[in-house]
Amino acid sequence: MKRIALVFVLATVFAAAPLSSVPVAAAAETQVSAAAAGIFPDGATFGGIPLQGSTFGIGVIVYPDGTATGDFEIVLAGTSAVGQPQDITLVGKVTAGTANPDGSVSFSGTAALDMGDGSLPVSVPFAAVVTTGGLQLTIGTTVLPTQTLGAGDIFIG
Repeated sequence: MKRIALVFVLATVFAAAPLSSVPVAAAAETQVSAAAAGIFPDGATFGGIPLQGSTFGIGVIVYPDGTATGDFEIVLAGTSAVGQPQDITLVGKVTAGTANPDGSVSFSGTAALDMGDGSLPVSVPFAAVVTTGGLQLTIGTTVLPTQTLGAGDIFIG
């Protein structure tokens, strides 16, 4: 009878062991999700276009090994040289990322950039640093000023 009880206890422990490791692995990744609008400080420009704000969506998972997966899309609201609204759209696939000690998350990848002026979209590298209060975006080699959260939510966890 003691052997049966011992076998039962060992079987239970070994069966539960893989389950206990799942939360540990899942806890090591960092998720970033957002449906929000950002506000640029005065004087922000991209490609000669004055920028007022943006709307963006984020669905990214960052892993401890520096890899990441997910999507990032942002529409920069600007004004053309003739005073008309000009939306600049960046649609990216995230491939790398880091959860930073200050609680922010950095991620990067490659995106299609549409300047909203009738020209064909081009492929560009991008990088973003995201906090729960806004984001700072780099498109190619152009570092845009940090946007503050104007509406919506950014989740990091």
